[in-house]
Amino acid sequence: MTENHTTDLPDVNDPFVRQLLVLPDRDAADEAAEELRADLPDLGELEIVRDALAGEDDAEDAQWLVVLDPPADGWTPTLLHALDTLATSYEGWREEA
Repeated sequence: MTENHTTDLPDVNDPFVRQLLVLPDRDAADEAAEELRADLPDLGELEIVRDALAGEDDAEDAQWLVVLDPPADGWTPTLLHALDTLATSYEGWREEA
């Protein structure tokens, strides 16, 4: 009988899809991007964009995204876990683009 091994690492559905860190404000997005540049320089250029919620004009109701293109070898479960951990530390989350 085999054991059911579980891990905390996310599945990689498409290793070459863009990833988004969805964060609550511009400061969190800037700080998260700075951490990524320092810790994972191979990710290349990061884009920070404001994502206004549908129908909302108030800047208070905006989320900020850090857009990440995949590394040359694609996303691994370990890299996605690192992104999840970072996003959570800034009260955000990761999504596939």
